[in-house]
Amino acid sequence: MSVLDNVELRPDIKRTSVLRRVPRLDSASCVAVAAFEGDVCAFELPQDTTPIIVEDVSGRSLMLAPGDLFLATPGYRESTRWVVGDIPTEGLLPGNLYWVLAQAGIVGNLVGDSPVSKGHLGEVRYVGALRMGGDKNLNIRDFALNSDPGKPDRALLYVVLGTSAEVGKTTAGIATIRSLLQSGMRNLVVLKATGTSSISELLAYRDFGATHVLDCVDFGLPTTYPSGRAGMESVFDRALDYCFSMAADAVLIECGGDFLGANVPVFLERLRSRRSDGKIILAASDALGALGGKLTLYDMGFSVDLITGLCTDTPTLRQRTEKLCGIPAINMAREGSKGLPP
Repeated sequence: MSVLDNVELRPDIKRTSVLRRVPRLDSASCVAVAAFEGDVCAFELPQDTTPIIVEDVSGRSLMLAPGDLFLATPGYRESTRWVVGDIPTEGLLPGNLYWVLAQAGIVGNLVGDSPVSKGHLGEVRYVGALRMGGDKNLNIRDFALNSDPGKPDRALLYVVLGTSAEVGKTTAGIATIRSLLQSGMRNLVVLKATGTSSISELLAYRDFGATHVLDCVDFGLPTTYPSGRAGMESVFDRALDYCFSMAADAVLIECGGDFLGANVPVFLERLRSRRSDGKIILAASDALGALGGKLTLYDMGFSVDLITGLCTDTPTLRQRTEKLCGIPAINMAREGSKGLPP
């Protein structure tokens, strides 16, 4: 497909999950202009490549076949386990090839990746940005939740942090949700505060009983990368104001990746300015990682209440973790919420 102005798009065009707040458009076209973070854009998977798998707005796996047009957005990623990529200073330019950096539909320059297999990683051609009239690109910010600070709710607060990706944070979060439901609570809010958006992770929380599930897309960003970016305080403030003003029995916050990246330190500082009574659950890969995480969080002004994750996978490792850290350690994948701090 050649890149042309005003390319008409089918109403049933494939859409990635990062655009889940953007309504279905019965009549839309894209214009060959530069695109930036959050812009709703059309991309083409070239004919001379292999299929890739992304995440649909419904949460299911979505196959992109060679020649397919689909909607996604430019974004940043700094994963410690999967993919690192960014947006060029000049934005994405029509006709150029870029990479799908995350299943949710984050597209940009590929800086590097790990050897782990990734079904979404592939080159796509940027076609153009969607507009609904005028000269402004349609952006996911246009559909973000508006947060009115309102009256703060004193719901119980649990915060799940990790020393790296894939160490058991979501497992711990789901076990916590199940425990709260078993104790008689009903209105449970989950905020995936940092990292890369993923509707399938949010739906897992919904499947296990969470009433409301939110992440950075709900507040106008495809991811919370790059680390150290300006303006994150206002994004996090809006997210926290929204969650804490909801009628809830408990709020559970999971921070994606490790707690030193994805602007997690900024988020934790904004959280502490509102609530200092949250219970901290730390997921770590091994005993030394758990100890380092505990000490680093202490230096940041936070005390860990419970340790879980891969560092509790065997009795030997769990006992070593507990002895080193002086904090209760349980394997929430096996034991569920046993030992959850009240």
